[in-house]
Amino acid sequence: MHDHFHRLGFPRRFVLDAGELERAYLTHSRAVHPDYHLAGSSADLDASLELSAAVNEAYNTLRDPFTRAEHLLALVGGPSAAEHKQMPPAFLAEMLEAREEIEQTRGEPAATERLARTFAGRSDGLMNEVADLFAKLEALSADDPARANIRLRIRGLLNAAKYVRGLIRDLHAD
Repeated sequence: MHDHFHRLGFPRRFVLDAGELERAYLTHSRAVHPDYHLAGSSADLDASLELSAAVNEAYNTLRDPFTRAEHLLALVGGPSAAEHKQMPPAFLAEMLEAREEIEQTRGEPAATERLARTFAGRSDGLMNEVADLFAKLEALSADDPARANIRLRIRGLLNAAKYVRGLIRDLHAD
């Protein structure tokens, strides 16, 4: 697995400054952009194309908090969504109610907008919890047994956040 943090010159941590991330992306992107390697050999151009794609992938992964968290969790040895699918039963009941609300508000712009704000707030809250858990994880030594439980908790929150992101997508689908 490629380390997108390393590729753009950042330490592995969840909290990143968006401006610093963009500056690092632009710097790295200019350095490897194919336009600067057109006069070189075809091998240089091929390498430039490959590096440019990798820099773009790193930036796209790290600029979105959800995909950044997914990537970081994989790098620190956390379970994938396929390996750990659990979510709290109360959350699942809440999401079933949310799905029903989506169906009931179809065609009602004001209600749809209210739900969009509610879901966005729920998503932000989940990602704030993820940030807090990553901060706790960073504070622990690499051999601390508590790390495994925190990684599982992060996975559960990311599973929930993915579900909420799906609700937001479905809310705007017509």
